[in-house]
Amino acid sequence: MLIRYFPFLSWIRNYDRSLLYGDLIAGITVGIMLVPQGMAYAMIAGMPPIYGLYASLIPPFIYALTGTSRQLAVGPVAMDSLLVAAGVGALHLAGIEDYIAAILFLTLLIGGVQLLLGILKMGFFVNFLSKPVISGFTSAAAILIGLGQLKHILGTEFEQSSKIHLLIGNIVGSLGEINPYTLIFGVLAALVIIILNRVSKKIPTPLLMVVLGILIVSIFGLDTLGIRVVGQIPKGLPAFQPPPILWDRIGQLLPIAITVALFGFMESISIAKTVEERHPEYELDANQELRALGMSNILGSFFHSFSVSGSFSRTAVNDQAGAKTGMSLIFSALLVAGVLLFLTPVFHNLPTVVLGAIIIVSVFGLIDLKYPMVLWKNRKDEFLLLVATFLMTLFIGLIEGILLGVLLSLLLLVYRISNPHIAILGRIKGTNYFRNIDRFSDEVEIDPDKLILRFDAQLYFGNKDYFKKQLYKQIEKKGIGLKVVVLNAEAINYIDSSATVMLERIILDLREKGIKFLIAGAIGPTRDILYSSGLIDVLGEENLFVQTFEAVDGCFDQQERSMIQKRVSLQSKSKSL
Repeated sequence: MLIRYFPFLSWIRNYDRSLLYGDLIAGITVGIMLVPQGMAYAMIAGMPPIYGLYASLIPPFIYALTGTSRQLAVGPVAMDSLLVAAGVGALHLAGIEDYIAAILFLTLLIGGVQLLLGILKMGFFVNFLSKPVISGFTSAAAILIGLGQLKHILGTEFEQSSKIHLLIGNIVGSLGEINPYTLIFGVLAALVIIILNRVSKKIPTPLLMVVLGILIVSIFGLDTLGIRVVGQIPKGLPAFQPPPILWDRIGQLLPIAITVALFGFMESISIAKTVEERHPEYELDANQELRALGMSNILGSFFHSFSVSGSFSRTAVNDQAGAKTGMSLIFSALLVAGVLLFLTPVFHNLPTVVLGAIIIVSVFGLIDLKYPMVLWKNRKDEFLLLVATFLMTLFIGLIEGILLGVLLSLLLLVYRISNPHIAILGRIKGTNYFRNIDRFSDEVEIDPDKLILRFDAQLYFGNKDYFKKQLYKQIEKKGIGLKVVVLNAEAINYIDSSATVMLERIILDLREKGIKFLIAGAIGPTRDILYSSGLIDVLGEENLFVQTFEAVDGCFDQQERSMIQKRVSLQSKSKSL
């Protein structure tokens, strides 16, 4: 049980120098990335940059002890920061102190939701976030993040908004205040980042740009030209302090907390699963991942951290740099602690335009154009779902966009299972195999007096009327020569009470018309329902077959079978005479 809740115990016992070297190199590399990224993502969340370093300190350490992934790099990420900013920004709080207090309380709520879901083993909730919804939301959020950071590139001030039409209006309204020096600096910084990223992914571009930015501002005194700098950063580690409990805001913050908790977990588990495929030495536990993220956020909120989750870019770097265990996260947290203790004065002249350029370049890489094109070619319904989520996120709001996207995906699921695939089967010539007559029209034989139908879904109240309508439509096509209807039930794994009543009525109705109703290929759970519901008494056990060909070949009643046997015996006797 200890290992289940503290997975580090499974690898710490065998820890040696061979693991230490890879973890140390990976931890230093990720820590170097964390410093500029953490400060930049704090700005997305509307927080002072120092809070990004606080979020890079305690949460990774806690996750290293409690998480089941040994390569997942937990810390501040762009999407969580934007969701937090959009949710808390909508409260229109009076000042920065109230804003920070609300975010720290929100982080506590987010961790509490994740921990509770993990304890209740509700990790499967993440399955409700389908890939089209995630892709549409991520692309829209990347655009909103990029546009929101233009104030640092332009050197202007404008009100942030999670609605693109309002945000663009605010940007246009601030164009008269552009600082040309900031604009030139920002464009050049973005170009340098893009070029260095294309030269080699191994170059620590964000850190290099931070160093160059500080040096350029310090040497040439660009802060006197209106280029904004980070300014004084508090020195030292964050003090232990419980986050303020805002009972009067809990009704407004709880929906935001649930949204960020689920999205952050989805983001983390999808990244962790991708990395796990290359590391068969351990297995992920989705519920423990929820608990680990929950504890990271809860304890982080006591040390001035905002919401954290798994980072794709830092996880990739952590894995490629040789991380073997959670010690790499501990080493990265120690590096951040060293920065907080000794190097905060160095960041005084860090231009915010450089952080803005880092954010813009990184988030626009999240805009996925290939996946929508694949959906357009192969899955038009999921393409429309992606586009709808994208547009709703842009024009209605971030949290509203993802929630409505999930709702639409569930409605699409309900539509699919309410209108499932139905196949009319025919026998492959010379065999006992039956296939869809539309797909194998040249290879199948069709009996005019038999209708063989396969229903590819469970039968329940939502699709029973569709089943009945399609069945009678096919019966009508067959005409008066139809004698037998065979339901191939191989794909039916459940029949609810409403569908049971419907089947009973169909069997009795067809019997009155002189048409037999047979069921073939029913799996164990379905057969159990046929017996427990009493439907077998209406159907008759003799009309329940294991395989379709048995139903087709044995669809005569006992009287008809005896008559056929007599006929066969008479024919054999006449031949012998």
